[in-house]
Amino acid sequence: MSSQATVLYDAPGPRARLRNRIIALVFTAAIIALLVWIVLVLQDNGQLTAEKWKPFIQGSTWTTWLLPGLWGTIKAAALSIVFAIIIGTLLGIGRLSDHRWVRAVCGVIVEVFRAIPVLILIYFAYFLFAAYSVFPSSQLAFAAVVFGLTIYNGSVLAEILRAGIQSLPRGQTEAAQSIGLRKTQTMRMILLPQAVTAMLPALVAQMVIALKDSALGYAVGYIEVVRSGIKSASYFGNYLPALLVVAAIMIIINFCLTGLANYLERMLRTGRRKTSAPDPDVADLQAMENVPGFSGVAMDERPNHPDRRF
Repeated sequence: MSSQATVLYDAPGPRARLRNRIIALVFTAAIIALLVWIVLVLQDNGQLTAEKWKPFIQGSTWTTWLLPGLWGTIKAAALSIVFAIIIGTLLGIGRLSDHRWVRAVCGVIVEVFRAIPVLILIYFAYFLFAAYSVFPSSQLAFAAVVFGLTIYNGSVLAEILRAGIQSLPRGQTEAAQSIGLRKTQTMRMILLPQAVTAMLPALVAQMVIALKDSALGYAVGYIEVVRSGIKSASYFGNYLPALLVVAAIMIIINFCLTGLANYLERMLRTGRRKTSAPDPDVADLQAMENVPGFSGVAMDERPNHPDRRF
């Protein structure tokens, strides 16, 4: 075995490295050729001309289609994320309950609604709300979209929360019990803050999924950014530019969500370090105790010191 062998496989030799470089170059050239061919085809079909992009520099295109659709997407996604966090927290904690019937009920809810596609949940909520006139007709599609996204993402967040809490060291709970904290206090003051910090990336990923799944509202006539982009494309006849603009909008929103999550994670970790930082006076005393010849007792209080007063 070669001295440069890794844990998983032997390090490639000169011929293998040359072969890998050739394969990588061929693959890269094939991808570039495919992209050039796609661009040429689109150019021949007139999809990349300036006329196709001109509507997006006009204010009426944004005020008529894109901005109302963007507001519908953000509104449905934000409201469903808030509700999903609340429901997911309750279900996740319920799955860790000491009562068996609570664990069973929460487990059934999570497993059932996590397995049902979001589109079916939206359809179900739409026809249920319409049959019993739960919401006015103008808000029916919005309520159905929020319900479907909330139930599905809440079930997924419950599993994320449960896994995050169970991943914490057992000593955290035992230490809390040893100082007399009740289980609710342990969960609220010790376990949940640490679990939320650890599972922030998973929470952001679920927020992104909720944002993208809001596009499924087109099935019940909900006005969101994808539907608005397609409607504008059908009016101007520029489907490719419209879809690219909608994709760019969604990418920007997702980047903003990721940046917000990173900021919150840094703030939480910084706050935890400040909370757990030792008292400066205690730290100075500990540092002085490490100095040779220092006993931690004032010089004039030592028994054999000449300035000792009896």
